[in-house]
Amino acid sequence: MKRTIPTIAALALLAGGAAAAQDGAACEALHNAPIASGFVTSSRVVDATEDLPAYCEVRAVALPAINIEVRLPMEGWNGRYYQAGCGGFCGILGRADASGGWVNAMRPGLQRGYATATSDSGHHGLSVLDGGWAYNNPHAERDWGYRSIGETHRVAQSMITRFYGDVSEQAVFQGCSTGGRMAHVAALRYPEMFDGIISGAPAMDYTGLVATNASWVIQANTDENGEMILKPGRDKLVGDVVMAQCDAVDGAEDGLIADPRQCEVDLAQAQCSGEAGEDCLTAEEIEVVEKWRQGPVNSAGESLYPGALMPGSEPFWWLWVIGNEKGQGGLTPGFATDFGRYMAFDEDPGVNWTPTDFDFDRDPGRMGASSAMYNGDNPDISGFRAAGGKMIVWHGWSDAIVPPMKTVEWHEQAAEVAGGEEALAENVALFMIPGMDHCGIVPGAGGISQASIDPMTALETWMNDGARPASIMAAE
Repeated sequence: MKRTIPTIAALALLAGGAAAAQDGAACEALHNAPIASGFVTSSRVVDATEDLPAYCEVRAVALPAINIEVRLPMEGWNGRYYQAGCGGFCGILGRADASGGWVNAMRPGLQRGYATATSDSGHHGLSVLDGGWAYNNPHAERDWGYRSIGETHRVAQSMITRFYGDVSEQAVFQGCSTGGRMAHVAALRYPEMFDGIISGAPAMDYTGLVATNASWVIQANTDENGEMILKPGRDKLVGDVVMAQCDAVDGAEDGLIADPRQCEVDLAQAQCSGEAGEDCLTAEEIEVVEKWRQGPVNSAGESLYPGALMPGSEPFWWLWVIGNEKGQGGLTPGFATDFGRYMAFDEDPGVNWTPTDFDFDRDPGRMGASSAMYNGDNPDISGFRAAGGKMIVWHGWSDAIVPPMKTVEWHEQAAEVAGGEEALAENVALFMIPGMDHCGIVPGAGGISQASIDPMTALETWMNDGARPASIMAAE
């Protein structure tokens, strides 16, 4: 899969170790560059900042409606290409680069001299929880599901060729959550497009996760009056019991549970013996947690998704599951509602549908079309492996919106398809990170977050030097 080093880039590397500098006129000229099935909307030079080099920003549209941003270093291009995914339902171009983090952002590539690109995945949304664009719109769903990945690459390569004179020698994809789903889809649908892939907390089975599992989480915590059973603030009590029982299981009392599968939590000791109180859990609250630990099942007791909320995830329940006492967080119902109304089913039910309407016997079978368009959980990545691709997959054990056991299950299945873990390890490295929130968004115990890891350095070393990474933790 290794591409031939571009002539211009190769000459520049021989001459001085970096690609020749481009001028502003070359950037502005890209505004008139023709693109098959698309067009450029703007091009401009963005001045260097404290942490980013000057670059040519190109905005373009791949028809029908995929908005793409390409960033081309004005000098020091390393001859390579870096593409970023997007989070939630996407719909906001460049959102990740405005957040300050590196997940789903172009920043990590640009800082290292890569030409970079991302997209809004084919639609405009008022927020990343807005799914209304998909209502009876299979073309937009297709673009969100997979087509925007290939189209972003195509448009970016066109701009790279015009700006620098040749295609990139190497291509990398990085994404987390929905971006992680996109990473797996890229390996399956475009197996020769990317030499390296970084997949974080991948929502690879979107229908199983955001429809089936999220509806289970919501229904388990909804009483007959439509009210929450386990309310904001009660998560801390659950977390305290869990940490008391599990922290030392790995041999160190450090506020981290190394592998939550090694601890069986018993909440009975925290159950109220009489009236409900602030320092004990009711039987109903304990039942909610037990259902969350179990994951969704149908009436026959068959597992529908490995969606268990793992011990140690409780510090992040406020953000993803139940909210806090200030009315913040609790994002799972928002995702589940718009996904079910507009994106999940073969026939969109529309605005009156809610996650409490989900039928665990009937509804998993009503998402065939969307599963085929969205999901990237097929463990057979033989095409990507045959092309020599390298893939780093990382997931926090404390992720409370994309439960980590799906990633563990996928890795086990991928090893079986590949002929064993040793064979898979030639192309895939999995890192499960204790105490980490979804995509490392909220710092966990000891401050662990996305800033604590550096999968890009590990991937570059693996691709270019052949050294498989033993860790992706950032150097101190």
